[in-house]
Amino acid sequence: MRTAIHPNVTVVDHPLIVHKLSLMRDKTTPSSVFRQLLREISLLLGYEVLRDLPVELRPIETPVGPMDARFIKGKKLVFVPILRAGVGLLDGLLDLVPSARVGHIGLYRDPKTLQPVQYYCKLPEDIAERLVVLVDPMLATGNSVAAAVALLKARGVKDIKLVCLLSAPEGIAALTAAHPDVRVYTAAVDSHLNDHGYIVPGLGDAGDRMYGTK
Repeated sequence: MRTAIHPNVTVVDHPLIVHKLSLMRDKTTPSSVFRQLLREISLLLGYEVLRDLPVELRPIETPVGPMDARFIKGKKLVFVPILRAGVGLLDGLLDLVPSARVGHIGLYRDPKTLQPVQYYCKLPEDIAERLVVLVDPMLATGNSVAAAVALLKARGVKDIKLVCLLSAPEGIAALTAAHPDVRVYTAAVDSHLNDHGYIVPGLGDAGDRMYGTK
């Protein structure tokens, strides 16, 4: 693991993650394998993202005697994928925390302006009282993620972390300027964005790669 680009950005470059990510970048990797790899990477990223969850002691009985055991403290967190590609990272995180609440934010990027357009939002009523892990495979321009963070803050959320597979320097700059309190966890920071707002070298459109729609 290393921190790069910005103090709020943690690049989780474990060998298993970089190997699986390289397989995902290959344009010949089929959608079924792409989805499985994304799930596996999300599980590996989740360990780092949730490293500082608070814990508390509770008395239990083991088969050989009593002890004070450590359990996660307080209300469980909320995972919020940005539709549609964010769903690909959700399953691995739920494998780690099955009891987590799940919200959904639907945004798409206008191909001409590259600005986000909201079409759906469903969040837990008490989301303001919980840690929120926002999930989106690609931090490209940063516009969609920044819009999602603004929406969460409008609901009263104060503790937000972002999990993404790939990031571009432009997206990191935009997000950290708009929301300097949001911590970013990513598997890689690539070179730049092209004229169409895609990360280079990247892996293409994550949603299309997941579902075989292009």
